[in-house]
Amino acid sequence: MKPILTLVAMLLSLTAQASNDSVKVIKGQVSDYYIPVVTQYDVTGVVIDAAGQPLQGATVMWLYSPAHSNTDAQGRFSLVGVDTDTLLCVHYPGKEMTVVTRRTTDREVNIVMTDKTSGSIAAPRRAAVATRWYDPHHTETSTYCNPLNISYNYEPWNYNTRRGGSFRSSADPMGLTYKGEYYLFSTNQGGFHYSRNLSDWDFCQASFQRHPADDDECAPAAWVVGDTLYYTGSTYEGLPIWYSTDPKNGRWRRAVERNTLPTWDPYVFLDDDGKLYEYYGSSNEYPVKGVQISREDFTPISKIHDLVLLQPKQHGWERFGMNNDDEVTLKPFMEGSFMTKHNGKYYFQYGAPGTEFKIYADGVYVGDNPLGPFTYQKHNPMSYKPGGFVQGVGHGGTFVDLNGNYWHVGTCMLSLKYKFERRIGLYPTAFDSDGVMYTNTAFGDYPTWNADRDLRDPCDRFTGWMLLSYGKSVTVSSNDSTLTAASITDENMRTYWAAATGGTDEWVQMDLGGMRTIRAMQFNFYDHHTVQHNRANDIYYQYRVLASDDGVRWTLVVDKSDNDRDVPHDYIELREPLTTRYLRVENLHMPSGGNFCLSGWRVFGNAEGPRPAAVKRFTVNRDKSDQRNAMLTWTPVDGAYGYNIYYGTAPDKLYHCITVNGDTQYDLRALDLGTDYHFAIEALAETGRSPLTKFITQQ
Repeated sequence: MKPILTLVAMLLSLTAQASNDSVKVIKGQVSDYYIPVVTQYDVTGVVIDAAGQPLQGATVMWLYSPAHSNTDAQGRFSLVGVDTDTLLCVHYPGKEMTVVTRRTTDREVNIVMTDKTSGSIAAPRRAAVATRWYDPHHTETSTYCNPLNISYNYEPWNYNTRRGGSFRSSADPMGLTYKGEYYLFSTNQGGFHYSRNLSDWDFCQASFQRHPADDDECAPAAWVVGDTLYYTGSTYEGLPIWYSTDPKNGRWRRAVERNTLPTWDPYVFLDDDGKLYEYYGSSNEYPVKGVQISREDFTPISKIHDLVLLQPKQHGWERFGMNNDDEVTLKPFMEGSFMTKHNGKYYFQYGAPGTEFKIYADGVYVGDNPLGPFTYQKHNPMSYKPGGFVQGVGHGGTFVDLNGNYWHVGTCMLSLKYKFERRIGLYPTAFDSDGVMYTNTAFGDYPTWNADRDLRDPCDRFTGWMLLSYGKSVTVSSNDSTLTAASITDENMRTYWAAATGGTDEWVQMDLGGMRTIRAMQFNFYDHHTVQHNRANDIYYQYRVLASDDGVRWTLVVDKSDNDRDVPHDYIELREPLTTRYLRVENLHMPSGGNFCLSGWRVFGNAEGPRPAAVKRFTVNRDKSDQRNAMLTWTPVDGAYGYNIYYGTAPDKLYHCITVNGDTQYDLRALDLGTDYHFAIEALAETGRSPLTKFITQQ
């Protein structure tokens, strides 16, 4: 890779030199022509082999130029050149392609060619091989793992060229069912993703971008009326509303030229009585709004209602900051309106307090009318995930799958290269017998059964496959600067390792510490020195995974040698369990010139042995001076790598879950004043989960 990088640098230098040439302007019939004024001269020389013998018929050319000269019997050549022609390229059958740099004062250059010792410099095309564990030609899965493995678009602007390269992002998602499939719309994608099972996703272009600085579409709204899909984005100026009956074929029409309302973060809700409502607003000063709109031209036909406003002095989780701990810089933001109707009740959902924080969540108010009044649900936030590998689940949408089960899709915080660098997570959702709406985020970034399984209880979607890679020893082929291998297994999506290059000699090897039974793996690729804006058709990852019992003899497990899909969070569900100790991933191709880079290589399965013991000395100390806060502590459990803290408003409603890895305390700042809470905890180990402790009640 290094000669290629050197060559690129040379070409950039030549371009800069050429721009200093004087030019002659000639008036043409249609336009002016700018012709450089340069001094031409002959450059001559001799081409010989390593033994000093002249090579007849060698082709000598300026690099990437159509002008060339073939050597005579004495090996001599002659080329017309200018001062900016400094790279001579020579080809001869059986010899290595040779590039020679000349100084502008050199008029004669002698070139020595060596015998070819390797194959073509072109990247070889490899046919992927099916194994017992993975078939590259049949990749459908029955599980998925957050963050969703979709082709996140690269930011088209938004300070995309940053130290460390470009970055991807998407957020503000909403899902729906349309003609027997699942559609996923989200910010800045230039289209939508679709799936038949909520785990295997494809992308379809549907771009309405006008300017390079436009988010296309920011916080979009999509809704279905009969056989028609409608779609629009956030606007203060008035965007069109599009519709289609065949969206995957790219056919869209304008329902209206301009939406009349300043609908930022819109959602359009069709009630079962045929009435249409719009909810919108994103502000840290003003409440979100709701209005009934016309089904003909989408203009308001009712009063515009102020619905709800944040109350951070009452609701701890609505406070600003990474851990609800910043009340001095900005007021918290309320945004991302969404409406779900269930058993005659209207569940109004909203995101808070800021998309760049791990505590980003969705709350819910409940009412008997689509425009309120609404009452704050005692169990809040409705979706909440401040711990684990994937953090944050705010500004999302709730939808029903083809089996009648609910799901909530939300924004996950990354915010590493830029505060609006984000991912998307999908979580099972339900309403309990008392009508309480909740989202299950326990094991929310572990393998989860997809929509093909008709599972009414969200807790049943966890596969039971535990994390096998946390903190494990990793060796790598190289490091770029201080980006070390420890970041690969630290269960932190905001740290990453990068190799020195993106070449085929880069690899990562993991020691699981003993024989383990592996069921799935997740490769979280990251962009380091990548240069990419928006979408392109040549963005893909290629690699191979091998396994070994002794670290010496290796067996191919997963072969993605000819993968052509963009899989930035590639999730591999094995066809049958793999029992091994060592794993190795070998890089074959990274997109857009980037280095081989991982923010996490996560391995799931089980180890032999007893499950961990129950947690002891679990304490919850609620702050008497500020009941929005509580400090939770416990003693470590032998063999445990992490813990799940559950809490809720009743012993049978412990719907909140916070995953803590490698620690025995948690500073919880998400409680509501005047609400009693009940807490319990379990230990997580490679052999399974411990029994849940008895719940603790805090008033």
